Amino acid sequence: MAESIKVKPEQMTEAYIKKDRMRYVKNKMSANLAILSIILNGLFFISIYKSNVGQYYYKPLIGLSIVYNLLFMMIVFLVSEGSKNYQINYSYIAIPVAVMQFVRIFIYPVTAHNATTLTTGIEEQVMRDAQFTRLVIYLIGSGVCLLISSFVGIVRCNTLKKHIAEVEG
Repeated sequence: MAESIKVKPEQMTEAYIKKDRMRYVKNKMSANLAILSIILNGLFFISIYKSNVGQYYYKPLIGLSIVYNLLFMMIVFLVSEGSKNYQINYSYIAIPVAVMQFVRIFIYPVTAHNATTLTTGIEEQVMRDAQFTRLVIYLIGSGVCLLISSFVGIVRCNTLKKHIAEVEG
């Protein structure tokens, strides 16, 4: 039989109620930020793969990039679900994944922006400035959303864990 938890009236402050409510409400902020990170990555994915100048992208790196994008989206979706349920390990997993979003800026956007290719006898820049800027914004936004999701998840998980220890202890 479940024991009822007795709380003294002087303990029933607004801060106490807010922490106690966390036991029954999902961590939507962390989950939604992780989903936003997936959306921004999807926009990156679409933008880079729909534009092919010459044969620049037809290299083995594109296959690795596609596989990485799929893994990224699956991992971040799991992070979203885990952090929604206050599982702190998922928030820690999100940190290196977010860092990889920043590293990816130097893989395709920077190399493609600096590259030229021959199309119909004319040398052409693979990625123009507008697309380059947009892709960098997508990757930075995705990484930042994932880092904030992670930090919010860690703080809220620790707050809830501490609150439960106080209430049940």
